[in-house]
Amino acid sequence: MPQNLVEKIAQAFAVGLTDGHEVHAGDFLSIRPAHVMTHDNTAAVIPKFKSMGATKVNDPRQPVYTLDHDIQNTSDDNLAKYRKIEEFAREQGVDFYPAGRGIGHQVMVEEGYVLPGTFACASDSHSNLYGGMAALGTPVVRTDAAAIWATGRTWWQVPDVVRVNLAGQLAPGVVGKDVIIALCGVFNNDEVLNCCIEFTGPGVAGLSIEERLTISNMTTEWGALAGVFPYDEVTQAFLLQRAEVFKQRGDANPRLTPELVGTIDAAAPRADSGAYYAKELEFDLSAVTPFVSGPNTVKTMTSLPEMEAQNLKIHKAYLMSCVNGRLQDFEAAAEIIRGRKVADGVELYIAAASDEVERQAKERGYWSALVDAGAIELPPGCGACIGLGRGTLEAGEVGISATNRNFKGRMGSRDANVYLASPAVVAASAIAGKVASPATVASGSPSGATDALEALRKAGSVRVNARPAASASVKILPSFPEQLAGELLFVPQDNLNTDGIYGKDYTYKELPADEMARVAMENYDPQFQQVAKEGDVLVGGYNFGTGSSREQAATALKHRGLRLVIAGSFSQTYKRNAFNNGYVCLECPELVDDLKQAFADDDTLTIRTGTEATVDFTKSTIAIRATAGSGGAGIEGLRDSGIKEYGFAALGEVAQELIVAGGFEAVIRRQL
Repeated sequence: MPQNLVEKIAQAFAVGLTDGHEVHAGDFLSIRPAHVMTHDNTAAVIPKFKSMGATKVNDPRQPVYTLDHDIQNTSDDNLAKYRKIEEFAREQGVDFYPAGRGIGHQVMVEEGYVLPGTFACASDSHSNLYGGMAALGTPVVRTDAAAIWATGRTWWQVPDVVRVNLAGQLAPGVVGKDVIIALCGVFNNDEVLNCCIEFTGPGVAGLSIEERLTISNMTTEWGALAGVFPYDEVTQAFLLQRAEVFKQRGDANPRLTPELVGTIDAAAPRADSGAYYAKELEFDLSAVTPFVSGPNTVKTMTSLPEMEAQNLKIHKAYLMSCVNGRLQDFEAAAEIIRGRKVADGVELYIAAASDEVERQAKERGYWSALVDAGAIELPPGCGACIGLGRGTLEAGEVGISATNRNFKGRMGSRDANVYLASPAVVAASAIAGKVASPATVASGSPSGATDALEALRKAGSVRVNARPAASASVKILPSFPEQLAGELLFVPQDNLNTDGIYGKDYTYKELPADEMARVAMENYDPQFQQVAKEGDVLVGGYNFGTGSSREQAATALKHRGLRLVIAGSFSQTYKRNAFNNGYVCLECPELVDDLKQAFADDDTLTIRTGTEATVDFTKSTIAIRATAGSGGAGIEGLRDSGIKEYGFAALGEVAQELIVAGGFEAVIRRQL
């Protein structure tokens, strides 16, 4: 069967595959990333690494440590943490980049750790950025990072892959940030949630590497696990330029050389013709105009003329972060701001994505244009983007930012409002003292109202493709059950968050298993404990387990005696926590849809369906049968045949091993 680009890269970095195994969406893999980056959170990964029984990093060339998040914090505690990380890096022989070198993701690209066709990850949600380099970049949790240090590998389930076909060309003055804001705003109904995205089409060639990095980075905010661009002449030219940088600075063992670029050019993977994509999105770049995203959400966007009509005063503006702190961004801002002054009452903060970017911006005069206008300089790092250091928002303030995330409270007070925009719009707004377009600042008169949003919506379309049939038979490991059975207990709510499953009042208490079981789901439904029975099979809605990363939201259900959880889809962090703790989660949207239809008139929060389910792991099927006189008979198909069968992505040996061992840390200890 043909493979898409994501599947091909995953195949290349998977380990322990049986002969002839062809990787496809849904497969659980043992995978060995080319590199794994950790930043300030390296300090939290070190004790996890040691608790697994590890003493020596398996491959010191694989991890990369970068200090970038809290670098303005010069307290004794933070400096001690940074020294601890540097000492550990030195002991283990791991590459280390100190505070001030730059944001880890930018360093990974600049220093040649991220190459086309590779699988690279980070213990950070914006590792999607690596997709701009035609690599498969995806986030992992801290336990995974520790496991990679210890053994060189982790586990990964290949998500559904969505193809986004980009047609047309961007108009002058429209940039990559405008593209991803538009994609988040037009396709805002979870079309790409928990998927990997492949960008294709004739529009790709017109996007610079910097724009691709921006778009890939913010596929995180769009809801995806990765956003991958194809390898092409633009990628090749960037790699050759970086190889020249390494040559000029005299690197003894450069990670990039012209010869290596030639090898990449000949061997870079490409999607097969006829490869399967769960969805295909069409989007015309020529319809994109600058929009502003927010406030406090990336799913809502407003055209610049409409924003200007609101006369919205701003207090702070930000040009920084791993999404828009690169040279092209400072060039665009400097072009708008040169010779002007930041408006009274407005603070404009600038921080480069790396010290290299800052140096280049200074050499070309971009930096001085911004500083002369009144911009406030910050060191290369994350800073205000994540609510740390100087310049965070106070209650009642409005900020406009070229960063990637405008969630309430992220950049300071929860009582502030944050809008996202391109660097040029941020610069123009800082000059005007209110949200404004570059054209308005240049001409002195506001632009007229447009129907840009309607045109943009017409520029996009979605096609959902039928899923190929699952493989007929799965090898079952010893001690892993071939079947599980129980009554379906239906929790119909979509986007059920982890606080509903396991409340914040218990998260930071070390409760024993039986007490965790007794409080499971009480924030969602106070009657859950009375309705649920040990041995039930819990069925949730879509995006089950969204929200925080607390592991107890998975283990509490396991301790409650629920055999497994089935959902239309899961938050990938929730699913990862479940398998990391030896608990099965299965996705079966067809079953969820049938239950939603059968119980559409039932407003009960937790529903006993009267339907028995048998999960057959050898066939990857769920067979359901209604008990006599039960509500389950309302499921379409049961009334006639008495039984209905659904498929799910097969649980291969990697997933089974996690369950049999009781979790990922036990697997790692066994390997060590």
